[in-house]
Amino acid sequence: MTTLPRETIVDVLENRLREDIFSGRHPTGSYLPPERQLAEGYGVTRTTLKHAFGRLVQAGLLETRHGVGTRVRDFTRLGGADLLPMLVRHSPDWLGEVFEVRRAVGALIAERAARKATPDQRVELMGLLAEIATAEDGDAAQLADVEVHRALARATGNRVYSLLSNTLFNAYLPVRTHLVGPFVDMAVAHARLAPVVQAVVTGDAPGAREAAEEYLGETERVMLEGLGVAA
Repeated sequence: MTTLPRETIVDVLENRLREDIFSGRHPTGSYLPPERQLAEGYGVTRTTLKHAFGRLVQAGLLETRHGVGTRVRDFTRLGGADLLPMLVRHSPDWLGEVFEVRRAVGALIAERAARKATPDQRVELMGLLAEIATAEDGDAAQLADVEVHRALARATGNRVYSLLSNTLFNAYLPVRTHLVGPFVDMAVAHARLAPVVQAVVTGDAPGAREAAEEYLGETERVMLEGLGVAA
């Protein structure tokens, strides 16, 4: 069995500070209280606080200026997509916006893949699609589905599409157990995605885009319903 990672006090403090930033307890643009006061308020040492600060600076949530203090950055204006996993964990409301981008980008990827995919990539797509139907459970089917979409992105010949796809997957895969609805019936999951892959394999670019829009819209609806979030 794999040993589960243990949370350290720095992990706990980092999570607490991040939630306090996202919830507005420490508003955007504000300076945090002096380190000694803040450490006492959270019941930690200043060394622990500095370690947590370092992580949040690296994540783009804080900026520290020597002799001035530590300020909360305007992460919605200046932050990168690497913040999405944290934001999704903070509030499922972010998922609706993630899925909106997923629909738009996914449709473009399918259309371009139909035009650009090599013979080897078309064979790979058919093989990956088949793995959804034979997955052992819904979680495995969901992960197999993700690999099909990664392959579609690679088939565009544009590496930025692959990076965009990975960013979106990184946003919601950490909470995928709550989004498994479209994949619990592996045969249905396979049949739902098959038109997208078939259109790409046959080089039908308009058909691939249409099929992808339908597929992404339907799976989004089921996933968000499972969370109780309106699509």
